[in-house]
Amino acid sequence: MAKNETADDDLKSACRRWKDTVYGPARAAGPSGPELTTVSGRRLKELYTPLDLNGWDYRRDAGFPGEPPYVRGIQPTMYHGKLWTMRQFSGFGNPEDTNRRYKYLLSHGQTGLSVAFHLPTLMGIDSDHPLARGEVGKCGVAVDSLADMEILFDGIPLDRITTSMTINAPAAVLWAMYIAVAEKQGVSPRVISGTIQNDILKEYIAQKTFIFPPEPSMKLIVDTFEHGAREVPRWNTISISGYHIREAGATALQELAFTLRDGIEYVEWARRRGLDVDEFAPRLSYFFNAHNDFFEEIAKFRAARKIWAEVMRDRFKAKNPRSWWLRFHTQTSGVSLTAQQPYNNVVRVAIQALAAVLGGTQSLHTNSLDETYALPSEEAVTIALRTQQIIAHESGVINSLDPLGGSYLVERLTCDLAGEARDLIRKIDDMGGMVKAIELGWPQKEVADSAFWYQKAVERGEKILVGVNAFAGEHETIPILEVDESAARRQLERLKTVRSSRNGTRARETLDDLRKAASDGVNVMPFLLRAVKAYATLGEIIETFKDVYGEYQEPADF
Repeated sequence: MAKNETADDDLKSACRRWKDTVYGPARAAGPSGPELTTVSGRRLKELYTPLDLNGWDYRRDAGFPGEPPYVRGIQPTMYHGKLWTMRQFSGFGNPEDTNRRYKYLLSHGQTGLSVAFHLPTLMGIDSDHPLARGEVGKCGVAVDSLADMEILFDGIPLDRITTSMTINAPAAVLWAMYIAVAEKQGVSPRVISGTIQNDILKEYIAQKTFIFPPEPSMKLIVDTFEHGAREVPRWNTISISGYHIREAGATALQELAFTLRDGIEYVEWARRRGLDVDEFAPRLSYFFNAHNDFFEEIAKFRAARKIWAEVMRDRFKAKNPRSWWLRFHTQTSGVSLTAQQPYNNVVRVAIQALAAVLGGTQSLHTNSLDETYALPSEEAVTIALRTQQIIAHESGVINSLDPLGGSYLVERLTCDLAGEARDLIRKIDDMGGMVKAIELGWPQKEVADSAFWYQKAVERGEKILVGVNAFAGEHETIPILEVDESAARRQLERLKTVRSSRNGTRARETLDDLRKAASDGVNVMPFLLRAVKAYATLGEIIETFKDVYGEYQEPADF
């Protein structure tokens, strides 16, 4: 018998002895514990040993930081070379209010900006639209025209600060406004850096702030890929987002598989345009959720890097190693926060943020303790930022590259998630791709089923939420940020002024040119830049696109 086989047999025998004579009797003598499952329902063993990594090969399945398969990180120095970007998601009221918050956060050590737009902007309507009534500035900042974007970034040097914008259906329009503001500051588009989320597929699956049908929406996204690669080379033209899929109730596996398959779909559509994969793939980025299950989340991030490197190298034949890198931003889980005992949320966020760091994130947003009630107060957002700073500078977790690499549990979970995600990706391939799967309603139904399962598990007490279905106490009240209607009045006044003071003829001409470009199927980015510089409003531009593309109606048969 070979030496390794003898060692394995000895270990199997030792494991059986321990379970039968040590663990088993101790477990039987004590109270019955919880079921050994992750927050996603994945069953776990009571103990992991080298036997759980049978067939696991270090160089093939883990490797070294900065080398394929990138399980241990895409950068050889990870946080030894540079910390992750600390990027708090912020926006409320009108642009003046949010500009003050940005300057406050930067003065307290934040290293990048992240724009939260209010719901009317997400839906592509202006603040004076009837459907915007009561929503202006309430869930994010109101941006109707270039004038708003100019105020939003007033006094903020766009050649030195990176900005992430969480915007999807109207992403190309808001990006054009940002480029125009940079130019007004004297900053070349070739210098600015940041990210537009621009991920419409997850909107159909989860968040639902879609406007146009899938095909024209995908066309607009490829327009941004093409324009970015050639004119704004330091910009990430998409942040392929699993975050909202997870927030809608997906499991860790579904978040991983659906998000990566969305990424595959975007690459396929860009190649159909004739773009070379290495021309645009280095600027693709991802956005993941950091949920409650510490080890499952870490394994998810590691598996994502492994699969994406395989996909880009083997499926799309990318030659540039930077095309193989999965670069990602992480946000802690909003859906995991509770209104009951809200100070518990500080602890939840710290654990989730630590998982993101140990998983190798490049950028991180930590949610604030009050976000189940309102947008974050200054005090709450400062605590959230300090959480990141304490992890970075006091915990010691950055001192070793991938410190959980080699953990029997983490490596087993990484391999399992990667294998199961590949199976789901193949299933979507067999449906004809993600656009086809969405049109069938398949991923939407899968997420809905998972959300229902988890809710029932909470109601039955199988999944414990501290302060909600266990350890409940007195209801606590906390101070919250309130956005009153005066912000809306100021916003409506500025919108009225913009419309009356601009060159109306010029604005109409740029919208006519944009309509023709959309009809002709050419890249619309140059036409969008002209329109926003003429102070055409977001709502006017989106209505122009609707004339050509129509609006999407979701299938209701699931």
